[in-house]
Amino acid sequence: MSQSIGKVYLVGAGPGAADLVTVRGMKLLQAADIVFHDALVDPAMLDYCQQAILVPVGKRCGKHSAAQSFINKRLIDASRKYQTIVRLKGGDPMIFGRADEEISALEDIGVEVEVVPGITAALAASASLKQSLTLRGVSRSVAFYTQVKAENEQEASLPNADTLVIYMGRSNSVQLAEQLLKQGRSKSTPVQIIESISTQKERSLALTLHEMSQGQAINWFNSESPALLLVGAVFGNRLQNSEVFSDRRLYG
Repeated sequence: MSQSIGKVYLVGAGPGAADLVTVRGMKLLQAADIVFHDALVDPAMLDYCQQAILVPVGKRCGKHSAAQSFINKRLIDASRKYQTIVRLKGGDPMIFGRADEEISALEDIGVEVEVVPGITAALAASASLKQSLTLRGVSRSVAFYTQVKAENEQEASLPNADTLVIYMGRSNSVQLAEQLLKQGRSKSTPVQIIESISTQKERSLALTLHEMSQGQAINWFNSESPALLLVGAVFGNRLQNSEVFSDRRLYG
């Protein structure tokens, strides 16, 4: 008798630390027959699914990675062979995770899909910094933005929200700052950059939009670590409590 088609779970791995995955996500990892995981998933999280076949399919900016069409095909093939398939995606599956493409490919052939949310990097950064992304009288709107785009897709303008969170913006930090200044943001607008959120390697840098436009964050970045750029007046207290831009702020 032929085996019934399996079910695919898109599970959010969270921002970095293995213990920030949801309880539901952890239970699914423990029950999975096969797990397709992103490159930035903490290896400790894969300890939850030692019984499963582990398949790395992560995408890393500027590095060789699996094409999305290939990932879709691997998921489809797995659904015909296994009952419980987990697609473990960094952060939350529905934030810049190409979840729609995977869901559509699976549902088009009748594969059942369930999405298990995770903590996205912006919310983890807010918690780590102990700074709300919204604040009465200061910020009533928040926008998440990324410059990563599909081939032939036109560049979108930067959102004009009170608090702007930029994913995957490390390599374009100077250009992003220049664009924001041209859009009318003040040179003194606070910026908070945070790397490796929620992990032991986490570190952050406070500076102004003008300083970032002058390239003063470039040498601070660790090219191997994921980074988030947060822009807005809500981070003003962080800037005021920092010393003038110095080596301590660059590397501490």
